[in-house]
Amino acid sequence: MRLPIDDAIPDLLAALPPGGRAVLRAPPGAGKTTRVPLALLPHAAGTVLMLEPRRLAVRAAAARMAEALREPVGATVGYRMRGEARVSAATRIEVVTEGLLTRRLQRDPGLAGVSHLLFDEFHERSLDADLGLALALDVAGALRDDLAILVMSATLDAAPVAALLGGAPVIASEGRAHPVETRWQERPPGPEAPGARERRLADLALDALAAEPGSLLMFLPGAAEIARTAAALAGRLPADVALHRLHGTLPLAAQRAAIAPAREGRKVVLATAIAETSLTIEGVRVVIDAGLARRARFDPGTGMGRLVTEPASRAEADQRRGRAGRTEPGLCIRDWPRAAHGARPAQAPPEILTADLAGLALTLAEWGAGAADLPFLDPPDGPRLDAARELLTGLGALEGGRITDHGRALAALPLHPRLAHMLAVAGPAAAAVAAALTDGGALRGAGEDLAARLRLLHGTDPALRPLRAEARRLARMARGVPDRGLSPGAMAALAFPDRIGLRRPGDEPRWLLSGGRGAAMPGDAPLAGARVIVACEVDGAGREARIRLAAEVAEHEVRDLFADRIAEERIVAWDLRARRVEARVRERLGALVLSERRWDDAPPDALAAAAWEGVRALGLPSSPAASRLRARAALVPGLPDLSDEALLADGTWLLPWLGGVRDAAAIRALDVLPALRARLGHAGERALDAAAPGAFTTPLGRAVPVDYDGDVPAAAIRLQELFGLDAHPQVGGAPLRLTLLSPARRPLAVTTDLPGFWRGAYADVRREMRGRYPRHPWPERPWEAAPTTRAKPRGT
Repeated sequence: MRLPIDDAIPDLLAALPPGGRAVLRAPPGAGKTTRVPLALLPHAAGTVLMLEPRRLAVRAAAARMAEALREPVGATVGYRMRGEARVSAATRIEVVTEGLLTRRLQRDPGLAGVSHLLFDEFHERSLDADLGLALALDVAGALRDDLAILVMSATLDAAPVAALLGGAPVIASEGRAHPVETRWQERPPGPEAPGARERRLADLALDALAAEPGSLLMFLPGAAEIARTAAALAGRLPADVALHRLHGTLPLAAQRAAIAPAREGRKVVLATAIAETSLTIEGVRVVIDAGLARRARFDPGTGMGRLVTEPASRAEADQRRGRAGRTEPGLCIRDWPRAAHGARPAQAPPEILTADLAGLALTLAEWGAGAADLPFLDPPDGPRLDAARELLTGLGALEGGRITDHGRALAALPLHPRLAHMLAVAGPAAAAVAAALTDGGALRGAGEDLAARLRLLHGTDPALRPLRAEARRLARMARGVPDRGLSPGAMAALAFPDRIGLRRPGDEPRWLLSGGRGAAMPGDAPLAGARVIVACEVDGAGREARIRLAAEVAEHEVRDLFADRIAEERIVAWDLRARRVEARVRERLGALVLSERRWDDAPPDALAAAAWEGVRALGLPSSPAASRLRARAALVPGLPDLSDEALLADGTWLLPWLGGVRDAAAIRALDVLPALRARLGHAGERALDAAAPGAFTTPLGRAVPVDYDGDVPAAAIRLQELFGLDAHPQVGGAPLRLTLLSPARRPLAVTTDLPGFWRGAYADVRREMRGRYPRHPWPERPWEAAPTTRAKPRGT
């Protein structure tokens, strides 16, 4: 049967001689995945290596091409993926998962025997695909100028890729294999109740099955939504319709059954994005698209990832729509209104911009290049790459930015560096833990406790056979590593040293993680009472991460595993809550305080420095004398600044006076006057006394403090003490504002002209005060009288 892609084959062959590069854009159903490798084969001097984003697509593509050649898989056409390969010496077309290209390039940078490298469904922009293309272009430029590279997609924005390939031609295959009608659905306004969307989609599927012939494929964001929709369809499907689920965590047999032709009648396939590309599900002519996609997001600030459900892009919607026209004219029902379609993003975000970059950082270190040295379509984000390198350094995979022997061992394992480290340190016994941690859903029914999931894995459920096989395969990889006899929690701690959690005080199940983030789980969770846990899987959204999977670990195990990272920390600090200086000795693992005791012989200078922080928190203590000194200093240019801002900015001036200060009460009682005088120094005090004296000396020789807080210097003095003074007192060249006091020290008058007061207002004061204070002198000519502070003896 002729397919639309056949018309583009001549242009492709012309663009892909040895060393040629091209971009192929062909809509879903055009046949690019199976026709292009076969068309290139007669012209290939070596192997045609084609990358696919998913394991299911790898098997399906190889099987269809082998069927076209009427050969078994493993003859001319074979495949490889992690833990599985069907190839032979006769294999000329090899279909592989994208991650295998990176490992192959690390082992053999020259890609010996490969003449054509094909990146299928590149629009998915997986991290492995972006990295593989960057490494392949680096190799082609340095070692293999004869390597032909083809990037293929149905919905890719081809221009940037063509530019990355050095101005490669863009070859388009127009038209679908069969036309597809699109229908739009009006969505209910506002958020839907839990399960309402799945019930509505189930009703939509039943209506479509009643009105349309053929099988039906429904796209849902994840396994949980698939399960709810299957429950909504249970018992309601016509007798001739079989129900299948299709997602990555299902056993291979279930996946194959979902894409195989229906044995009798029709079928409904509830699928995740695994069915978007490179698959033909036999008999499907109706597609219902829920319009949602589940993506991983990584937050470098927390070192945590989370899954988000968001609207699928327009490109993803086109891919899904194309599934309806693979074998005959079809129908696509989109669960959103036409008017809302344009608001969706054009493309899904590249994984390199959103995902955990630990594996990428390790690969780059092994390759011996920085991200800037390679031709990435979208360069990885710098801060997120730095966070990944920090993690790898903590795992011992990098040292000084360079890969270590341990790092090379981790890179050779087909696991995230965290799990590879666990396996390389703990040995074969960690294989089951690694398998459980990589499981995407088959074990989720066991809840948040890793131990419960492991018990389920070690059980007899036949659905878990693939996971058990994976555990056995991982155990074989770690066969040479001694078994350290660690508990599952201790093994998990090896993989997640930044997620060891210490329970916070209180009734709520909340933990502080060693990486500094908070985390919590439901109050009825099995591990809610555990003191020390390892948070293996978290949702990084919100104020605190939500723990989705954890393992309990004993504190002594943590101490044994991380003895080299547990630091003894001696802290002297001001405790804001207790309002006192605290001196403690702590054992710390990251952000966790494992133990704490009082530090009785803390250095005096450290105690004084902590007391200074208390001063800064509470404010400078003061006294009338200290306030007067600071007010005087503010009037004299050239003296040290004694303002609050200046004094609080530099605490060295007060440290010698803080030796015995330990709490807020001692700070409030502290006399800072000696420290302020020391800050001025002898020369400063002399200059201050000359320009703004601290006291006025009365005719009796008594020193009366001068107040500088107002606009002019001021002093309060009993009137009789100024007798005999016929010139107004001066302070620093300015008249002293005098508050003249009665014998009972009550204000009688305020003046800055004492001679004028004597000869004017004094007469009225004298007339009123003589009767009130008859034993005190009230002379008519006070400027000629002798000053006094005494009263006349009684009876005189």
